[in-house]
Amino acid sequence: MSADFLSKEESGQVLSCAFEVHNVLGKGLREKAYERALVREFQLRKISFDQQKQFPVFYKDTQVDVFIPDLIAFDCLVIDAKTIDFISDNEIGQMLNYLRITGLKVGLVINFRNASVEYKRVSLNDPRNFPTPNLQS
Repeated sequence: MSADFLSKEESGQVLSCAFEVHNVLGKGLREKAYERALVREFQLRKISFDQQKQFPVFYKDTQVDVFIPDLIAFDCLVIDAKTIDFISDNEIGQMLNYLRITGLKVGLVINFRNASVEYKRVSLNDPRNFPTPNLQS
């Protein structure tokens, strides 16, 4: 089974936590509040996670930066909590970079800003995340 397939159940559990957090807190808070609430919900549900784990970014043989994702759940799922108008291609592209850096295959961008939770599940294995350019002129 692929990592993408295996992480669908985990994605569902994380989204269930996100819906609970949003139901309790509502909209309009800062990202950090939702991240911390997700952490508490993960603890209550005994979901394994890392918070603010550091991943080095290399250019050739030199470390040029450090990527620190909000959360990683189940050792396989990068989670990025947002409070933005809507999830755009920019956030999808950012998550694809996060996946490349961490070596993980699946991520969730979760937006808490609006009346209901918006989310995008992003996978390195999903060709929809890599649109084919139109080369016709």
